Amino acid sequence: MDKTEDKRVFDGGLFIKTYGCQMNEYDSDKMAQLLEKTYGLKLVHSPEEAAVLILNTCSVREKAQEKVFDELGRWKKWKAEKSNRIIGVGGCVASQEGEEIRKRAPTVDVIFGPQTLHRLPAMIEEALTLRQQHSEDKKMKKRAVIDISFPEIEKFDNLPPAESNGVSAFVSIMEGCSKYCTFCVVPYTRGEEFSRPFEDVMREVEELAAQGVREINLLGQNVNAYQGEMADGEVADLAVLLHAVAAVEGIDRIRYTTSHPMEMTQSIIDCYAEIPELVSHLHLPIQSGSDRILALMKRNHMVIEYKSIIRKIRKHRPNLRLSGDFIVGFPGETCDDFKETLALVEELEYDRSFSFIYSPRPGTPAASLPDDVDEHKKKRRLHMLQQVLNEQTQAISQSLVGTTQKILVERLSRNDFEEVSGRTECNRVVNFKGSPELIGQFVEVEITEAYTNSLKGKLVATPEADRFAERQYYAV
Repeated sequence: MDKTEDKRVFDGGLFIKTYGCQMNEYDSDKMAQLLEKTYGLKLVHSPEEAAVLILNTCSVREKAQEKVFDELGRWKKWKAEKSNRIIGVGGCVASQEGEEIRKRAPTVDVIFGPQTLHRLPAMIEEALTLRQQHSEDKKMKKRAVIDISFPEIEKFDNLPPAESNGVSAFVSIMEGCSKYCTFCVVPYTRGEEFSRPFEDVMREVEELAAQGVREINLLGQNVNAYQGEMADGEVADLAVLLHAVAAVEGIDRIRYTTSHPMEMTQSIIDCYAEIPELVSHLHLPIQSGSDRILALMKRNHMVIEYKSIIRKIRKHRPNLRLSGDFIVGFPGETCDDFKETLALVEELEYDRSFSFIYSPRPGTPAASLPDDVDEHKKKRRLHMLQQVLNEQTQAISQSLVGTTQKILVERLSRNDFEEVSGRTECNRVVNFKGSPELIGQFVEVEITEAYTNSLKGKLVATPEADRFAERQYYAV
């Protein structure tokens, strides 16, 4: 069907519920753009308003599958009210449990993995054709359309052009993982590591910059393992890409996530001395402060190597804010192992980290290890770790009070329409009095108060005011 001449009309909008990481957030945004381009579907705020409903799933944590089936159970009634509605399940749970979803949730029409979301319109068309055939022949068995293959770069070749409705944007530069940590399901749900060609990434960055984007966040399961082929046949690593992104006119702040310690090369570390646009904030998961547990996890590095990376970066950026991921109660973890994790956290001073009790993921090597840490100990250890992490986060927030921070103004404040909101380099949300014309500008704000999840500030300088007046640029 030629979508430009005979666009199918749906009675309602598009609702997407997203679980998990920023990669999933990026994928959901691309789904929304793709379905609006194909069918004119607009995002709506509730399932009741939708004609197409997508669940973008994550399987990193325990009981992820059951959360999916619970949600689908709630949507069953929604589907029954109007049988022509479409339900799709995408993401990592779909990749891992595709056939099981088809068996257990007959209301689902399409099931697709992270690498096949670009095929979503074709899958919807096939599902509607099957529905019509089923209505004409009741003997025909109703079934969902499923595609959970790994076509790799084809996904990025077929997604809509870069589009942003803000001043900060995510750009996915690679997907998959080849590390095969014993606890992690990602290699099995997103496939092996593969990098987008360098020119493709740069084209997307330049398109976003032309739309007024000022901050780019480069994404990947192991983003610092990036190896993008260049037009001349050479390969660009993350350091080369960071320098290139920084050179794009209009891009004045760069982030990247998530990194692996094994891929933190000297050339990337040097970027902290060479690229002022690169923020003084790093998310670098370690999972445990015990070398013995790291070996069981197959992380392929030791604690001393991890600390050496942080020490080298802090030599260039003494004010570096560090965040990480921690798993408590991994099979075989002793009290001494856990104490080593606490010691590491106390030494390096983490900010806004993520910590979880270990949960076995089906199909991973660690799932077969004897889990000899009782649940009570796991919960107690997690509580102790999170207490230390929260205290460090609060201390860092308090230390910002009285300082002047460079803020990228992103939007109106959600709490007060006379205020605007933006973020510091260390990713802290700051609300302060200001006009909408400041959106898209970097301004200087004195931090006056620290709250649990945000900061309060006072505008003290607008260094880009003249430049923005000349360009007559006002973001919304």
